[in-house]
Amino acid sequence: MSRPLIDLQSDVKTRPTPAMRRAMAEAEVGDEAAGEDPTVNRLCERVAALLGKEAALFAPSGTQCNQIALCVLGRPGDELICDRSAHILCFEAGGLAANAGLNATALEGERGRYSVAQLEAALRSPSRHAPRQSVLALEQTSNLGGGAIWPLEQIEAVCAVARGHGMKTHMDGARLLNATVATGVSAADYARPFDSAWIDFSKGLGAPVGAALAGSKAFIDEAWRVKQRLGGTMRQAGIIAAGALFALEHHVARLKHDHDNAKALARGLDRMPGVAIDPTWIETNLVYFALDPEHCALDAERFCAALLERGVRMGVYGPRLVRAVTHIDVHANDIDTALAAVEAVLAEAN
Repeated sequence: MSRPLIDLQSDVKTRPTPAMRRAMAEAEVGDEAAGEDPTVNRLCERVAALLGKEAALFAPSGTQCNQIALCVLGRPGDELICDRSAHILCFEAGGLAANAGLNATALEGERGRYSVAQLEAALRSPSRHAPRQSVLALEQTSNLGGGAIWPLEQIEAVCAVARGHGMKTHMDGARLLNATVATGVSAADYARPFDSAWIDFSKGLGAPVGAALAGSKAFIDEAWRVKQRLGGTMRQAGIIAAGALFALEHHVARLKHDHDNAKALARGLDRMPGVAIDPTWIETNLVYFALDPEHCALDAERFCAALLERGVRMGVYGPRLVRAVTHIDVHANDIDTALAAVEAVLAEAN
């Protein structure tokens, strides 16, 4: 019998638990597009309260939440300011331009977190020759920053500068609840400086699909128009909304286990010749490490292929850069197994 896969490629690889499946099977449903699905409505009320906003809408994906928000907050030809590593910029198939018609100025932040000084240096005096700088966005936590958490004070500072220049603000909160669990800062406090913010249910929370975008009632009213345009309205969506509600009720506090497992993985990798990693960088559930060419003959592609043959999957993020992500389907003993597999692959390669 083949051994089960330890899937550390991403926290989107999670599967709904038996209890979550039961909640989904028993969900009350209705026409989501007409506002008649009671489970979706409960979820939206819950998310609006969680993020301290007036209203929320349920969407099939976090990417669609980003796209909807940018379409509402900006106008075609306007400019978005974000970090150069932002998901909006790097992983949404050019939707920034194709859907919202926005330009982008990308800042070189520290692990995905730009400073007030960097933002101020990017701001221009108003001119009809230049695009209007209308939207500021940031990602909590920063994916390509290795799960780095934006400190609340830094968020408040950059948003204050943006508002002072007449800009709207948006938070990509794909892993926002990882930040809240790690710091104790509430989701509402993190979301307060933003015109729009969203959370994802299909990553560490373990639901099979979905995200929810929140903002003022006027913002959400217009967001529904864009959601319709992008094909995001649904029918009996309570089946999937029930998974999201179950996740909010049962899977938030347990994110700490993912963080602990990520730190254990990083400490184990740090002891291995051929791996370059700083374990002190691990704040949440993302672990990036480099393969040292002086001690490892494999590049990231061949390393991950060899690791997969041993039943462990990680992600390739550069010629010698690898990412591992802990989540609800990864347990402490899986970390030990994964470390043993990495050690074996490195030994074979050398």
